[in-house]
Amino acid sequence: MTDRDDTPAVADGPAAERRAEIAEGLAAVRARIAAACASAGRSEDEITLIAVTKTFPASDVRLLAGLGVTEVGENRDQEARPKAADCADLPLTWHFVGRLQTNKARAVAGYADVVHSVDRARLVAALAEAAARTGRTLRCLVQVSLDEAGKKGEVGERGGAVPADVPALADEIAAAPGLELGGVMAVAPLGADPLPAFDRLAETAARMRRNHPDARIVSAGMSGDLEQAIACGATHLRVGTALLGGRRAIVR
Repeated sequence: MTDRDDTPAVADGPAAERRAEIAEGLAAVRARIAAACASAGRSEDEITLIAVTKTFPASDVRLLAGLGVTEVGENRDQEARPKAADCADLPLTWHFVGRLQTNKARAVAGYADVVHSVDRARLVAALAEAAARTGRTLRCLVQVSLDEAGKKGEVGERGGAVPADVPALADEIAAAPGLELGGVMAVAPLGADPLPAFDRLAETAARMRRNHPDARIVSAGMSGDLEQAIACGATHLRVGTALLGGRRAIVR
């Protein structure tokens, strides 16, 4: 993680207040990451913090970038696309972290660098076609279902491929032109201890690396469970509320 602060001086007023709010949230999140890494015997350098800016304006993305956060996550194409265009002058890596319909693959391929939510073969094909059209390479993560339905071989409410289907899906991504297999992603089940679920994700990731040793990303952990995710080997954290506050309507 980086701690540089390259934000230009901001005059007094709402912009300065918002910058201070974000800086405070970022400091608190970084402190939590540092403590969790120390507890797990890991280096903070192993962790990539993705700021999930869903419902927040492009001006917040600019403030985050000035504070050293250059990995940005979005859930919905209709919000992400104009925001990425607004911030095209910034050196950002854009992560699409929401559930993705195949008919949105071409649009998402136009700006996203990493797609976290690949959960079916049809989506792999759509993303490969979109990558070919745009001339870009997309890093793709297999989203893994961690809830009870997933353990039974069924798709759960949080989405994701059931663990038994992950190896074949990983092979398809790795073989698809224009796509690069990055690793796995998951969302902890609602209302349950995230530790057992993240342990299962770590096991799934380890199995994937037997055939795909470079697929080392484990995207897990959000505002409420980042400590447990770090304890179980997460490399990428998707944090929104703890950084930016409660969700709000976008104001440009």
